[in-house]
Amino acid sequence: MKIIWQIESQDIEQVTNFYDSYRNSPFVQKRIERNVETSNFKVSKDDFFKAMISCLLTTQQRSGPDSSVTKFINTEPFPLNYRICISKTDLQSFALKVISNFGGLRRSNKIADEITTNLNLLEKSLWSKVFEIIDELQSIESVQKEREAADFINNSFKGFGPKQSRNLLRSMGLTKYEIPIDSRITKWLNKFGFPVRLSADALSDRNYYNFVSDGFQKLCKESGIIPCVLDAVIFASFDGDNWTEQNVVW
Repeated sequence: MKIIWQIESQDIEQVTNFYDSYRNSPFVQKRIERNVETSNFKVSKDDFFKAMISCLLTTQQRSGPDSSVTKFINTEPFPLNYRICISKTDLQSFALKVISNFGGLRRSNKIADEITTNLNLLEKSLWSKVFEIIDELQSIESVQKEREAADFINNSFKGFGPKQSRNLLRSMGLTKYEIPIDSRITKWLNKFGFPVRLSADALSDRNYYNFVSDGFQKLCKESGIIPCVLDAVIFASFDGDNWTEQNVVW
């Protein structure tokens, strides 16, 4: 059995009009700069580790422009950077204290455990594979490569499902097509008129996630908009004009 995505002229008009309404948002412009216009930039262990922690922090937590998550991620120096974390003999207790003391952040115990587990996995064997994947994504522009990279993150690290694995890669500017589909995206697609009523809860299933992603990418292709950019436009539409050049995270 095969699903054939048929995009109609009114769909394209609706998407392009929506895009034009938010294309000048600092959030959207930052996404274009990072994920579309910039290429072959250096990604360090600290970059990857901060992006990983940022994704864990945004799971089941509000991450808008004025949220505690955004303020924590934008803290300089980043309080849970790789150099600091690798030096701790009891990282879990340290991470728990940092997250709990900041205020306004949920799931501190779980996140501290995930940070500790993932750093151990990286140091034991996964850094080389991570940088191999980064090199591939920077040298080959491919939907399939992006999906394979997301599957690796999903399968290898604690606290990562289909959504956050894509969030991690996209936040580092490594992907254009595979986006983190969450409740905002499903709400927008349902309102837009997606042919199947979508459920955010079902996105933990990889096949269902890929089905939705395929439809989103087809809509973007026919509309002449890169998926990561339409994703940013949808995100910006939920937050109004609250994003500025100073508070944009990714």
